[in-house]
Amino acid sequence: MKVEAMRDLTSEELRHQYEDTAQELFNLRVQQAGGQLEKPSRIRALRREVARLRTVENERKKAGVK
Repeated sequence: MKVEAMRDLTSEELRHQYEDTAQELFNLRVQQAGGQLEKPSRIRALRREVARLRTVENERKKAGVK
């Protein structure tokens, strides 16, 4: 998801997206530890998406929007 699309989400949708992405990242890390991960590049993509989501959230906090 692009940053522009993330900025259009409500705070609740943003938090829900973050939780889903973080859970998927956790599951991939478990697969990696077990040696069953088929697409390691997905971990990197999810880490970046989590960072984008947190950045948008922090921007909102600094702007005073809850």
